[in-house]
Amino acid sequence: MFTPHYRPPSTSSRTQASSYLRSRQGKVAELRQELNSGGRKDKNHSAKKIALKKIVANMTMSNNDMAGLFPDIVNCMQIPSLEIKKMCFLFLVNYGRLKPEMALKALPILVNDMADANPLVRALALRTMSYINVHEFVEATVPPLKTLLKDQDPYVRKTAAFTVAKLYDHNRVLVEGSGLIDRLNGMLRDDNPTVVASSLAALMDIWEKSETIKMTIDYGNASKIVQILPDCSEWGQTYILEALMSYVPQDPPDASMIAERISPRLSHSNSAVVLTCIRVILYLMNYITDQKQISSLCRKLSPPLVTLLAKGSEVQYLALRNALLILQRRPEVLRNDIRVFFCKYNDPIYVKVTKLELIFMLATESNIEEVLTELRECVYTPAVEKYAMEIDVHFVRKSVRAIGKLAIKIEPAARRCINTLLELVATKVSYIVQEATVVIRNIFRKYPNQYESIISTLCENLDSLDEPEAKAAMIWVIGQYADRINNSDVLLEDFLYSFADEPVEVQLALLTATVKLFIQRPTKGQDLVPKVLKWATEETDNPDLRDRGYMYWRLLSSDPSTAKQVVMGEKPPITAESEKLDPATLEEMCLNVGTLATVYLKPVQQVFRTARPRRLQDSPALQKHLLPTTLQAIDAQKSIPGFGFEAQPSTMRPPRPIGDTNGHGAMRQGDIAAAADAADVYFAGVGNQQMAAITVRDDGFGGSPVVGSMGETQYVVNQNQPQQLYSPNAASANGDLLLLE
Repeated sequence: MFTPHYRPPSTSSRTQASSYLRSRQGKVAELRQELNSGGRKDKNHSAKKIALKKIVANMTMSNNDMAGLFPDIVNCMQIPSLEIKKMCFLFLVNYGRLKPEMALKALPILVNDMADANPLVRALALRTMSYINVHEFVEATVPPLKTLLKDQDPYVRKTAAFTVAKLYDHNRVLVEGSGLIDRLNGMLRDDNPTVVASSLAALMDIWEKSETIKMTIDYGNASKIVQILPDCSEWGQTYILEALMSYVPQDPPDASMIAERISPRLSHSNSAVVLTCIRVILYLMNYITDQKQISSLCRKLSPPLVTLLAKGSEVQYLALRNALLILQRRPEVLRNDIRVFFCKYNDPIYVKVTKLELIFMLATESNIEEVLTELRECVYTPAVEKYAMEIDVHFVRKSVRAIGKLAIKIEPAARRCINTLLELVATKVSYIVQEATVVIRNIFRKYPNQYESIISTLCENLDSLDEPEAKAAMIWVIGQYADRINNSDVLLEDFLYSFADEPVEVQLALLTATVKLFIQRPTKGQDLVPKVLKWATEETDNPDLRDRGYMYWRLLSSDPSTAKQVVMGEKPPITAESEKLDPATLEEMCLNVGTLATVYLKPVQQVFRTARPRRLQDSPALQKHLLPTTLQAIDAQKSIPGFGFEAQPSTMRPPRPIGDTNGHGAMRQGDIAAAADAADVYFAGVGNQQMAAITVRDDGFGGSPVVGSMGETQYVVNQNQPQQLYSPNAASANGDLLLLE
């Protein structure tokens, strides 16, 4: 047994720690000496300025603790030099909350500076006070702030407006009870556009964080703040446009007028102004009835989005993500600008992938040729290797998938898309072949019995498939068209060699494909079905695979016609529009264009938990019937009329309750328990003996032929050895556990 012993720090470690402490203390002492040097000869305080610059550098860049210099910094704050005050105030903001007792010594100096003759000093002192979240500082800021909100200098008034919002973060009760919000609201009538924009920004910030304050802007105030837009700075314009999102038009012409008046901001050089203006116009379109006016505004939105693509890659990405959102709400935007989204060789991968999504959304039958040409270059260009396919493998995969999705989206162009895919498969590049296999599977689902001639090409490339999704896709094709592939049993058997080592996705595909082979070609599948069902039910721990195996076993053992309907039945329709946003999310996201939430394309509260969700406000001008949520509700009512029972009154009836054989009442509790027990006994008895009892003959399904209800000959597995099934007292003759009419 080992006994732990305490090992004191080595001499070298203690020496290093003590030397570091001495060096830090020595640095503080050295800076203090420099700060207090100079004397009367240094009239410009050059030595103090140099020392303060060193202190700020150590504090911000080297992350050294300079709090020991607090008394010396407070003494320097009294020097009437704006440069020195800036550095002293920066020190105070950095250490004020950590050393509140020391910061209080600087409070009288800051209060005096807020009454200084220099407006820059007044504004600097006020801003410093607002940054220090100490109770005494917050309370001391309110009285002079009321005066500074009416200061003669516009820069001071602008700083005072932002200070109100900052104090609201520190103490909401104090601000709401001191009348500062009312004074801030009164500043919207200020003569200076910058002050008005700053006041709006402060009010918006307070509204975002308050549950009791409601911000509303009528048409008169909206017209006034739009009028001062050209006179504001770029950030002031952003604040004003943000505030216009609180304006609820009561009349469609008012919404049209405001949209037209702010549209010149779309040509601004600042991307924040452009994106915020786009957001406001998209918002106002919900209140406009004139479709010509809406079309005109949509045409105006295209050029600024295209212009943003000429900026840096980060701004490009933001513009592209917002374009994805805008196109889902207003498809007429960017309708004729697909070429600007073609990829460049030096685009970052995240820009390329987003451009690819936009190309897919803008593709139509009229431009499909140039789209396919571009996508073909994205995947494989032997001559120039435009996209460096070995580097951007992820992008190449996305491009191949886009070609397949285009075949599903644009039916007249399906043949051209398939030909392009076959050209790519001919390259024999592994990941290209695998992606093409996956998308061709989806094309077969969309267009059954139309393009089976390409199956032979896929079968020639089986050795290239090593990814689960590609394997599962190829197995699905083999099983679905087993009656048309001569050696389908051999191909499946090759995949079955590694059944135990395959992922569950591939195992499920193999199980279903084997059953399909057996249903379509009983002679070819008679040796594979028992083996695969045995593996799926006895030699696996996955419940999904085991349950599916039992289900197929039960179907094949009792009712082959039902098995064929279940396994070979029509598949649900497949579309290329599955990546569209939910209508409710789309409505919300259009009210947040240009924000970080649009990069993720997620609701705002999923990105910022404390953010206030935005909703379209009700108004007589709101075009409710054109909103995505309303259109979705109308489509849902059309697709499910009367809960689905009025669609075909002559043939459709509600299903009876389980076990209700006479249509009156539900199964008794005793019958339910007995049915469960019988099911347990049945599945417990399924094993090697049952599999051995399955006899398949060359002339059909297996067992002996029986005559079906329509007079045709059927072949039933285990027809000669029926299983004991539980039947309720009034059960039907076929002994089914679930009785549905």
